[in-house]
Amino acid sequence: MAQRILIIRFSSIGDIILTTPVIRAIREQYPDAHIGFATKKQFGSLLQANPYVNSIHGLDQDFKSFQTEIKEAGYTYYIDLHHNLRSKRLTSSLQIPGKAFNKLNLEKWLLVNLKWNRLPDTHIVNRYMETGADLNLQYDGKGLDYFFPTEHAKPDLPFEQYISIAIGGQHATKKLPTLKLKELIEGIQAPVVLLGGPEDVPVSDELLNSISKPDLLSYCGKASLADSAYIAQQSLGLITHDTGMMHIGAALDVPIISVWGNTVPEFGMYPFYPSHSAQKGKSAFFEVKNLKCRPCSKIGYAECPKGHFKCMQDQDIKAMLAQIQTWL
Repeated sequence: MAQRILIIRFSSIGDIILTTPVIRAIREQYPDAHIGFATKKQFGSLLQANPYVNSIHGLDQDFKSFQTEIKEAGYTYYIDLHHNLRSKRLTSSLQIPGKAFNKLNLEKWLLVNLKWNRLPDTHIVNRYMETGADLNLQYDGKGLDYFFPTEHAKPDLPFEQYISIAIGGQHATKKLPTLKLKELIEGIQAPVVLLGGPEDVPVSDELLNSISKPDLLSYCGKASLADSAYIAQQSLGLITHDTGMMHIGAALDVPIISVWGNTVPEFGMYPFYPSHSAQKGKSAFFEVKNLKCRPCSKIGYAECPKGHFKCMQDQDIKAMLAQIQTWL
């Protein structure tokens, strides 16, 4: 009888993209297995085109019916890559063997609150793979996966060569201030395309109105996630905060400048490239080191707890522009 394996990761965009090497490894190790994925309903589209996934279970408001649906699917093993109270509630009800991801919450607390780094020097993808050790999963070196929907109509772009900038972020302390974005965009000697959701439109409008740059274009609030991914894929390089678009860019093997504010790459969620990617050498982290207050959170805040926001205000825009110049 073929294995029926359930992977659990409820949110969010980047975290789900980071699970894709595990999905692929299961398919490679168990080609006849039925692979299911449990996530929040709004994130199910990230996996609909993934050829390694057989079924997607979308959590909406009704947890009980979601739980019943998964129990009736007859899974024989689970890998819980979310490991919170809700995922524990789900896995406890299934009464099947499985393994939950070690989130290293104590180690994260020590880094955030005492600035003691006891985290392993490894990417979270490798730790996700370790969660599947009972299934003898092996990482294949192919990086992350992002699959475009089969019905995706590619957007027409007015530029053949351009730089893409994902200006958004889930929390304000993860994002460059508008004036720093303005300084960056004005210094780029190439067309620039802004990416973001509806919530990023006010900032993109401010940038469009304050910058005299005829080759500056915004897709904020206009492009779907798949459209934004395609725009990033076709660009000379992507500039992004610590966001889901950063991980999609890495999945599509795009050169990335990742800009870090209150979070740090040491949390293990920096861009994860294929082992032999040429783009990894073209990419760079930008962070303000030696700030006693950083990291101030493993997630982020609506505003700087200290009031100075030095982790973004002191970012070296000239050095970023020099890195971008290598892409040109």
